[in-house]
This record gives sequence, structure tokens and C-alpha cells, in this order.
Amino acid sequence: MPELPEVETTRRGIAAHLVGRRIEGAVVRNAALRWRIPPHLGRMVRGLVVRDIERRGKYLLVRCEPGTLILHLGMSGSLRVLPVGTPAEKHDHFDLILDSGMLMRLRDPRRFGAVLWEAGDPLKHPLLRDLGPEPLTGALTGKWLFRQTRNRSAAIKQVLMDGHLVVGVGNIYANEALFRAGINPKTPARRVGLSRYEQLAEAIRRTLRAAIRAGGSSLRDFVKSDGTPGYFQQQYQVYERAGEPCLRCGTPIRRIRQGQRSTFYCPRCQK
Repeated sequence: MPELPEVETTRRGIAAHLVGRRIEGAVVRNAALRWRIPPHLGRMVRGLVVRDIERRGKYLLVRCEPGTLILHLGMSGSLRVLPVGTPAEKHDHFDLILDSGMLMRLRDPRRFGAVLWEAGDPLKHPLLRDLGPEPLTGALTGKWLFRQTRNRSAAIKQVLMDGHLVVGVGNIYANEALFRAGINPKTPARRVGLSRYEQLAEAIRRTLRAAIRAGGSSLRDFVKSDGTPGYFQQQYQVYERAGEPCLRCGTPIRRIRQGQRSTFYCPRCQK
């Protein structure tokens, strides 16, 4: 599933092509995504100018006047910027047509993505209003993580993936951040102390920034907006390295299952 670095990489890629452009219409080939694409969306956005493209967690906000297009890549989605007239393939469900002769195309094989329209403040939309702080800003602190986890007995790795605690940290980057912070992913969240949460907050930022610089991780379907893959997977410290030596101490990396997801960690470096 695309996580924050992949979504941020996509945002940066499409912004150069969309901001300042007038929308000429939209093509909906399959409205049955995770939530149905609103009927008459093409008519609603026709003639609007894209003012900005923002990211909130794993959601992309294409801000127009008036209204905002809310996009989510789901489990397998990607956005591409292509010339108008480029033939659509099987899983190309939505096009946003621009006055530049280009289009933005959503490809989503599993159809867990979303294309929604919000006429008011998008940050008050039910999908966004209760999200936690952005990890790349000063809003995410060790104190915040410490306060929010005092009554949480679940393992820290599972808690870290809760978007109400912090947005955008999915399975890959939770594994990597916990390794950087030296925290065992099985530790109950309420047993992690303040100083360790301060280390974790910084580890989350460093991990995500490194992944963004690398263009995200290309696993299965993810590609950047120009069709090229990200390569952060070449920098993984623990993720998908079960049985391989830890890059710090040489101890074999272990793999366990937590909440139906694979967790990777070093039993010596992560206490």
C-alpha cells in the first residue's frame, strides 16, 4: 500500500503539471472505487483552476475555487500525468483533463482508492477531520506520542500505524522507524517512556524524509507520476530482510506476524 513517502512523491510529481491549470473535464470509466466517484463530477470541476495540491496523511487535496478534489491511492493506486488521447488500460478508472493537453490518470487495480469532491473545508471532511499530526512537522513530538499511549496496551508497532496517533506511517516505515529508534516492535505502547518516544518521533521523521528523497518504495504497483519507480527499498534496514544479518550488529533479522502484517526487527538492537 502506498504510504506517506509514496503519496508525497506523487504530490510533488503531479503539482508541477496541475497547479495553475484549468480543468476541462473528467472521464470516469469505473465509479465503483472504495467510495463511488460522485455522479456528474466532470461537470462539477469543468472550468475550475487548480490552485494548489496538498497532502493530509495519505490523502491528496487538489484545491480549486470553489471546492477540493480528495484523492486516495488505496492499496494499489497510482497517478500518472499523460498526454490527452493516451489509450486507457484495464485498470485506468479516472482521468482529469487539463487545458495544457495533458491529463492526470488514476490507475487502481484493486479499486480501494478514492476520488471525492468536497465543496467546503476538506480538512473537516469525515475522512480527514480526526487524523493525527503530520510526522514531518513540529506537530509530532515525543510528548504527544507519550500522552496518547498511556492507556494503550497494544504493541507499539501496531499503535504506530494508527492514523489517529500519527498519519502516514504504514507497515514499511513503522518497521524502519522502530529500528532507528532501537525499540522492540512487540513492546506495549504504554511501556515506552518519554525519552524513547522523543527518539521515535525523530526516527519517524528521518525515515520518512529519507524515503521521500529516494522517491518512495516500489513494491508491486507503485510508480511515481512519471511512471518511474522509487528506490527506497534499496535502503531498508530491516523490512523484508528476515534471516539476513543486521546492518549494525550482524544478528539475523527476525520476522513475526502482528495484526496480520509482517514485522521485521533485530532482537539485539531493539529492546
